[in-house]
Amino acid sequence: MSEIALAAKEAVGASFSLDKMKLARDRTMEAVHRIAGRVRPGMTELQAKELARTVLEDMGMDRIWHGILVRFGRSTLKIFSEKIDPDNRLGEDDIFFIDLGVVWEGHEGDAGATFVVGQDPRKLACAAAARQLWDEVREKWLHDNLAGPALYRFAEERASAMGWVLNPEIRGHRVSDFPHAIYKAGNLGDFADCPDTGLWILEIQIADPAGEYGAFYEDLLVRA
Repeated sequence: MSEIALAAKEAVGASFSLDKMKLARDRTMEAVHRIAGRVRPGMTELQAKELARTVLEDMGMDRIWHGILVRFGRSTLKIFSEKIDPDNRLGEDDIFFIDLGVVWEGHEGDAGATFVVGQDPRKLACAAAARQLWDEVREKWLHDNLAGPALYRFAEERASAMGWVLNPEIRGHRVSDFPHAIYKAGNLGDFADCPDTGLWILEIQIADPAGEYGAFYEDLLVRA
């Protein structure tokens, strides 16, 4: 890919601000944790989605830029494009994740994390592993300046070594001042250069080897 083509995939608008990208990241992750703190066993995915929208409105968001996703139990194996199961209820010893795409001050936040209700040790380990793997891939980006495909090869190798299975369909994406979609950047996992700071979301989704549940973590790749 030419330098011009690569540069086009990291284009930003006239209003772009790295500080506002960081603010959007922080506010979105704050919302993820606020919502998770109010999720309870017995709640359906639809009820959790409605709760999430209420929390975001109370926090003063500009708008939602991608659909609210809340996955319970086996639905944590689903990829982004699959619909929620509105009647799926969270169990007493269960796992769930929240994925939000929200605009704050004209900039796109995208954050997701996995949580566990109860004390199932394997589910707790799965949730922790998704975050740990995200951190390891970010460190690899920081220190080795790897391009997108190499980052996800590293993620797959590390997931396997940790005893989990990486979902290869989840490969990260661009964010920017709203809307990033005009830049046609494709997936981070296909981006043939080291991603610049504040422009890409690193997504990690793993599953237990038995394929009964999974975990998800995503955040903005930023150098400071």
